[in-house]
Amino acid sequence: QILEESDFRGEDFNLFQVAGQKCLEDGYAAQLLEVIQNEKNKVIIKNMGWNLISPLVRCILAYKQEDDKQEHCLKILDQLVQLCNPKELFLGLLEQIEQTSGEQVCPTVMLLLQPLQTVLLKLQNKKAYSVGLSLAMIMNQLTPLPVPYTKQQIQEDKLGLCRCCNAVVDFAKPFVNEVVKNMEKSSEYNDMELKEELLKFCMKSLKYPLLTAHLEQLEGIEEHPFRHFATEIIDILQDIRELMPLVFIHHKGRRSYWENQEFEDIERKNSADSLACLSYLMFVQHFGINCFPMVFSPSYLLQCNMTHIEVLLNRTEESMLSKGLDLFESCLLRMEDNSLSHQYLEFRDFINVPQDLVKVMTLCPIEYLRKKSLNMLQLFIDKFDAEGKYTLFRCLLKTSNHAGVQGYIIQKIKDQIHLSLTKAHDNVWFTGHHLISLLDLVLLLPEGAETDLLQNSDRIMASLNLLRYLVIKDCESENQTGVWTILAKIEKNFLKPLHVGLNMSKAHYEAEIKNKRENRRDANNSNTVCSLTVSEEKMPAMTTEMQLQVLHSALFTFDLIESVLARVEELIEVKVKAVMAENI
Repeated sequence: QILEESDFRGEDFNLFQVAGQKCLEDGYAAQLLEVIQNEKNKVIIKNMGWNLISPLVRCILAYKQEDDKQEHCLKILDQLVQLCNPKELFLGLLEQIEQTSGEQVCPTVMLLLQPLQTVLLKLQNKKAYSVGLSLAMIMNQLTPLPVPYTKQQIQEDKLGLCRCCNAVVDFAKPFVNEVVKNMEKSSEYNDMELKEELLKFCMKSLKYPLLTAHLEQLEGIEEHPFRHFATEIIDILQDIRELMPLVFIHHKGRRSYWENQEFEDIERKNSADSLACLSYLMFVQHFGINCFPMVFSPSYLLQCNMTHIEVLLNRTEESMLSKGLDLFESCLLRMEDNSLSHQYLEFRDFINVPQDLVKVMTLCPIEYLRKKSLNMLQLFIDKFDAEGKYTLFRCLLKTSNHAGVQGYIIQKIKDQIHLSLTKAHDNVWFTGHHLISLLDLVLLLPEGAETDLLQNSDRIMASLNLLRYLVIKDCESENQTGVWTILAKIEKNFLKPLHVGLNMSKAHYEAEIKNKRENRRDANNSNTVCSLTVSEEKMPAMTTEMQLQVLHSALFTFDLIESVLARVEELIEVKVKAVMAENI
């Protein structure tokens, strides 16, 4: 009590910390509060009080809420905030947040947010840096925590993340108000610094937790915590005048502050995730849509969002894939069918996104996402003009290695040909020489007679059905589709190799069936099993009976292909004979 500030030594600080910690641990919080409130100890508390933050936080979190000791500890914390040196207390509070982990993260952050806010408002120098450091530290501590996704998880909020996120927004509000106030007056450098720190916080919040969170309105939850958080983040961006620049300018790229290429790549990826989430919030959930200028064409909005859609569809998490598909659907539904120019396919994203949809359709383990991807691909195709559809079909046929997808595209080609043949006006892209070029990709076996017919059965059946349709609908005398011009090529590249392939495949599978039946007669081999590995994962063993079922199923597929092939050849023969008879 009698020493001046300049006379305090290192051992004095240590002695004060040990004594204070001992008082707290032994339950003498009330007595310690009296010591701190004693006017004679003011200088000591100002210089040394911040050392009590760590034991104080431990005790507050350990005591139950109704406990008088916890109340005394909270009063001590309040006194320290009022009396201690702001700079030293700021570092003490930040250190405590940094050291917490696991289940203690949210309770610790929520306990220290108010004291930290009060201290930051007292700081005169480097306020923007300190606010940015605080927000970054808090978000870094929250990020490893799992985001509640289901209705039950959100209601339980086991780790307190929902409450904590909204508390962090309240923590930031005085600094947002300060930026808004200063922006109205002038644009001094320090104010711009604080604005930049708040922008970084919003970008981090968009990536976590909002990108992962389920943001649809849930029945039974009056105020969805993450929807409330999203509204607050959008409001901050609007207040600091960064919302529209982010939506329309940021996707073109900002100047990088990193000299290290690896750091720059990480920042670019994080920024891409955040901007994708922002677009989802605006165009799907309609947060901030009231301040959105309604002057842009649907095709321009689609173009702006394709980068974000691609980012989301390249992820594997359910929440992000669903956001990507919802954003894509929202953009497409604004457009009329056949209104999107083929020239948009010159943009890389317009080619990449349908390929990403194909990956989701064929590889995603979640059924409703696979189905929705298929619906979005159909919707995307519908929006293009005839040349756009034609170009997209060519691209997907060349890039997709999945027979089911190829079969689907061939069916869509058939639909477009049907429209061309039945409409009054000609569609040059699905008749004549353009169609011939497309048929060259469709009516062939990828590896000739050695093509795996079972693996490619969907594609082969679709191709045969298309050829059957062309032969029936298009007379040789009119030859609108050009199929009669390339008939010899079709027979050489498709029909004859298919005959050979069918004969080889049927002979092979029939031999396999005979072999299995002979093995089954042997009593010792009646329970023989066959192991199967898919994607490096061992599947349940197959008995001989199960193997025979698979082999018979394959033969049935070959018979089906053969029957359609025979019908196509019969139709061709009838048409050719009819033309020859007319000529005679």
